[in-house]
Formats: sequence, C-alpha cells, structure tokens
Amino acid sequence: MNLAQIHISISFFVLLFLWSCSGSPGKDTVEKDEYPSINPDYSGIVIPFNIAPMNFRIENEGSVFVARFQAENGKMTEVQSRNGDIAIPARKWKDLLEQNKGAELKIEIFVRDDEGWTKYRTISNLIANEAVDPFITYRLLYPGYESWKEIHIKQRSLESFREKSIIENSLVEENCLNCHSYNNTGHTESFMIHMRGSLGATYFYNDGNFIKVNLKTNELKNGAVYPRWHPSGKFIAFSSNKIVQQFHSALDKKVEVSDLESSLVLYDIEKNEIMDLNITDKEKHMDTYPEWSPDGNFLYFCRAAALEEGFSYDSIYYDLYRVPFDQATRKTGAPELIYNASAMGKSVSFPRISPDGYNIVITLHNYGCFPIWHSEADLVSIDLRTMKASNMALNSSATDSYHSWSSNGRWLAFSSKRTDGLTARLFFSYIDSEGNASKPFIMPQKDPGFYDRFLKSYNVPELSTLEVDVNPGKILKSARGETLQAVWTGN
Repeated sequence: MNLAQIHISISFFVLLFLWSCSGSPGKDTVEKDEYPSINPDYSGIVIPFNIAPMNFRIENEGSVFVARFQAENGKMTEVQSRNGDIAIPARKWKDLLEQNKGAELKIEIFVRDDEGWTKYRTISNLIANEAVDPFITYRLLYPGYESWKEIHIKQRSLESFREKSIIENSLVEENCLNCHSYNNTGHTESFMIHMRGSLGATYFYNDGNFIKVNLKTNELKNGAVYPRWHPSGKFIAFSSNKIVQQFHSALDKKVEVSDLESSLVLYDIEKNEIMDLNITDKEKHMDTYPEWSPDGNFLYFCRAAALEEGFSYDSIYYDLYRVPFDQATRKTGAPELIYNASAMGKSVSFPRISPDGYNIVITLHNYGCFPIWHSEADLVSIDLRTMKASNMALNSSATDSYHSWSSNGRWLAFSSKRTDGLTARLFFSYIDSEGNASKPFIMPQKDPGFYDRFLKSYNVPELSTLEVDVNPGKILKSARGETLQAVWTGN
C-alpha cells in the first residue's frame, strides 16, 4: 500500500469514527412537543405528486440532522446532514410520491446537540391525486423600476430543478421584455411577448420561429398591452393603455403605475387585423386586463370611470365586468357587472378564470390597476355560479398577485412578496372542488438557501403543459428582420 492509499484509508476511518460518535437517533432520543423550524416552510401543505424534491434547511441548533420521509406505501427515505441542509434524493422522492397519491407524507426531524438527540413533532403533508402542470414560465428582473437591464423570460420544470432561458434582453440590445402570453393557456408551444425599445414590436412564436408584428396603427391611439389569447387560438385581446408612473416619498411604496386612458382591442391572428372591441360606453370608461371564459364566449375585463381633470391616483377604482363575444362576427354584447369593488372603496386587477369556468380569481387592492407595490393586495375568488366572493386563505400581509391556473384547475401559482416585502417569489396552492385554497408553498429549489441570496423578482407566472423548445438567439434574427404591419379594421 503506498502513502496515498494509506492517507485515503485514514481519512475514511476518521470520518467514519466522527459519524459513529454522533450515532443515529435511538431509544435515548428525547421527544419535543413542538414542530421543527424548517426553511422553506414545507409543513401542513398539499403537494403535487410530480413536484421536484422539496429540499429544506433545519434551523434548530445542532451538529447532526436527520430527516425521515415515509408514507403508507414504499420505503422510508432517510437523509442525514451536518449543516442542516436536507437534500432529498430525486428518484426516491419521485417514487415515494407517485406510490402514495392521496395519502399523507410524514416527515420526522431529529437534531443532535451536546445533550443528545431530539425528535420534533412529525410534519404531515398531503400528496394530491392531481399533478401540477410540469412547466412554469415567468419573467425575472430586479424589483426596482429604473432599469431594464437583465430581464429574462425563463421556463422552469416543476418536476425537476431544470431552468432555461426562453429570451434574454441582453441578446436584443437590452430592450424591455414583458407581457408574455401562451396560446390556449399553455397547451401549445405558441406564445407571444412584447418588446419595448429600439427593437420594439410584438413577437409571435410558433413552429420554432418568431414573427415580428407591429400592432400599432394610426388608428390605434395607444400601444397594445396585457394580452390574453382566445381559447380558439384565433384571437388575442389586448388593452390599449396610456400609462404613467408616479413616485412616492413614503418608504413603504416606491412607485404607482396608473392608466390615463385605456380600451380593449382584438387582434385576429390569421387575418393580421386589429380592431376596437367597441364595448358599450367605452368613451366614459377605462377598460383593461382582458380575460376569456374557457369556451371563448365571454370576455371579462376591469373597468373604471374615465379620468376627470384634477383626478387623484388613489381615487381610481376598477370593477369586474364581462361582455358576450360572438366568435363569428367578432362583436361584443352589453356589459354586465360581475364584481362591484368600487362600492367597497376597492379596485380589481388581473382576472383569471378557472379551466372549468366556475371560478374567477382577481387581485383586490385599495385603488388603481397595478397592485405589485400594494402590500394590501390579496387574491379573491368569485364563484361565477353564485357570484359569491371569498378572500382566499392563501393570502398574506404582503403583496399577493399575478396568478395562473393549472390546466386541471387544481393548482394556483401566484407571485407573493411575503418573504421580505420586496422581492416577489412564486408560490403554489391546491384548490379543492369547492374552491378552497390550501396553505401555499414556495417553488422548490435544489439549494434550500437559494432565496436568501437571489435578488430578482418573479412575475407574470404562466403554468403550461408543454415545454417551449426555443433557441433564445432566434429572437435576435427576427428582431433585425422584416416587420409585419397589422391592419386596422372597423369590424
């Protein structure tokens, strides 16, 4: 045996000795009648059976840490750690969850300190029978407002930790990227994004290629934003807004974004035609944030009274409306008030309807139409069969907004600033058949300490069933190529 082999052997036995000195939890373990402190907080939640390993850090004081994962079926999985970080083996996690759909997942936590082993109260989570959509797309950017640098549109696999860029603005002269939207709520690869700046346009992705379209015409007074794709895939509804930013001197609010005017327009993709939706009394109102019913026969939107001279930004209130939509003629009917937020001194934004058409979730806040700097912003669910509105149990004392339904209607992804009040993170909540929301959990990361260091915000999450296979460099070729000009029509 040479010196190198002797050194390796000694090192191995030293490590083995040190570990054996600490031992494993045994009969002398003391049980403590309190739950362990883990971060992220993955306790008392409902989880998808196809979610990536929900790694966490045990924050109780100790020198050795053990986590045991077990359910009714399959083998118990034990993870040991010296620093409290619990990294769950992916294959064992996947097998355990798939074998126990609808059953409880129990997590036992043991911590050793100078006085010996302590066992904390067992954490119990429910494994749902329903999967979450395997992919989520979001925009990553710093939580300020003064710079467009480093804006990325990413897609993440929720079944693993794999994340990839769809588009990065460093490839397109640092133009601003926003308003990404999927065709048919994520059931196809087709999607679109807006770009503002030197290469500004609307970019449509389909069959591996981008098409650059200028939706702005002489007849369209303001640009087209806040897109929602019609379920048929034939149309996209936009809001055409004149937007202004106002800056606060108060510490708890940085910026206010307000509409000075807005209306709804429709883009016919096949015909390359854009038109006014001509909703009744549109001259007296500001209409924004369109959302289609799953059958495509109704268009929901937020409506506020048109601004008068000397208006105050904190006295602008939006209500939720809908109009019938005729897909053959592209015409709308009379507006119907769905939720009268202004009567309560509140305002509505971001309506998102469940795939079964039974519930619509809105963001409710004190005023205006851009709630991401409003700590009071909460998600409210409206049962469209009874018109009963309920404040959702998933809300926090910080901003909760930007929500997206899974294709099976059992999961709601949303953006929340509950971790630090500044940076938005993605959370998920199980929605049962009665519309009740479970305790939400943050999107799992491979490193339990990821969010402690990551400074960017996640916004505009969109769940999808398909992975987008796109080379981010393709958009640069399209951006530098010819622009297709949309044609205005009177409908």
